[in-house]
Amino acid sequence: REKVLENLMHSGVTIVNPATVYIEETVEIEKDATIMPSTIIKGRTKIRSGCVLGPFSYIEDCTVGKNVEIRASFVYGAEIADDVKIGPYSHIRKETKIGRSARIGNFSEIKKSSIGENTKVSHLSYIGDSTLGKNINIGAGTITCNYDGKNKHKTEIGDDTFVGSNTNLVAPVKIGKGVLIAAGSTITHDVPDNKLAIARERQVIKKRRIVDWR
Repeated sequence: REKVLENLMHSGVTIVNPATVYIEETVEIEKDATIMPSTIIKGRTKIRSGCVLGPFSYIEDCTVGKNVEIRASFVYGAEIADDVKIGPYSHIRKETKIGRSARIGNFSEIKKSSIGENTKVSHLSYIGDSTLGKNINIGAGTITCNYDGKNKHKTEIGDDTFVGSNTNLVAPVKIGKGVLIAAGSTITHDVPDNKLAIARERQVIKKRRIVDWR
């Protein structure tokens, strides 16, 4: 383990606190990448220059482009383009492709999906069996409901779409380009390009019964 780390550092890779880092000999890392403490990198992983990986990250069998940041996250079997930011606390699963300058944020999980250039999945979301275009904003708490108990189904979202927080996308479903989905919606039907979709109950305000709970 120490010999692998020593060879990498001699080649121009910065490894902060090598005593806490584990990198398998099958891993390829270009010079000017930085590996932060408590990071594990395994398998047929290839990492380009300018990356900052860790601290506290697990990366296995991934292709990682230039200037990628992966912080405190679990990533395996993924293709990650240049200038992507992942984490903290993201989970990126097999057969995922993340496009240039995309952002996968805290407590978000991506499974077997394609995430387009400059698309953001920043908070508390699950994206599974999905294809997302470019320049999409996925609001906090958005869920692709891809499993019906027997089969997995696909979700497609077009470029320049804004998905409001706490949205459920019940697959199979196709969301067009330039769509706005209102926060709190459960979408069960396809939405055409450049439309506003609202799928929630109307708010009702009633007189409150005051109860002394003491």
